[in-house]
Amino acid sequence: MFRIPPPCFSLRALPLALLLLTASTAHAQQVYRIVGPDGKVTFSDRPPAAGKDSPAGTKVTSGGTTNPALPYELKQIAAKYPVTLYTSANCNPCTNAKALLKQRGVPYTEKSIASNDDLAALQKLSGDSQLPFGTIGSQQIKGFSSLEWAQYLDAAGYPAQSQLPQGYRNPDPTPLAAVAKPAPAVSAPAEPAKPKLPTPPRAPVNDTKSNPAGIRF
Repeated sequence: MFRIPPPCFSLRALPLALLLLTASTAHAQQVYRIVGPDGKVTFSDRPPAAGKDSPAGTKVTSGGTTNPALPYELKQIAAKYPVTLYTSANCNPCTNAKALLKQRGVPYTEKSIASNDDLAALQKLSGDSQLPFGTIGSQQIKGFSSLEWAQYLDAAGYPAQSQLPQGYRNPDPTPLAAVAKPAPAVSAPAEPAKPKLPTPPRAPVNDTKSNPAGIRF
């Protein structure tokens, strides 16, 4: 009676086979930790989508560079109580106000006062020309006092120490008054040329010397 011999099996190969099986299982069950733009952390067995121009949770500043996303709580505060600072060149209190905002990590928008149009717009907005001038939500602050500014920032909920992510940049300053481009001059339509009237025939002049009788033909 013919019998098929059992397959050759070595106990020495068993640990290696188990090791390969464990590695294959661990690779198949790899988990990815994904942080969303709102700071929410999720886990998935699929890698995050790739091929986008910029990573999720970033935004482009006016300088063309990408900004990392703000922490969730700070983003909520900045959306509810946005900070705008109005400054001018050679203004030491303006520099002090910017230093305070940077120290506390407050994201803000800066408007520069550099022309008569900017100054007129500032006076219309605040009723004064004093600088620096700032707004925290709907609250207006004229001049700079570190104690006063700190109290308003505390009331709005901004943290006492900076929580901005590394590499974050505020937008570049922009003029307060928008510069309107002059409209192209429109030339008046040319008047139509008047028709030239025929010149009436001139009456013959009687030459009394050569024609004393005044005869006409």
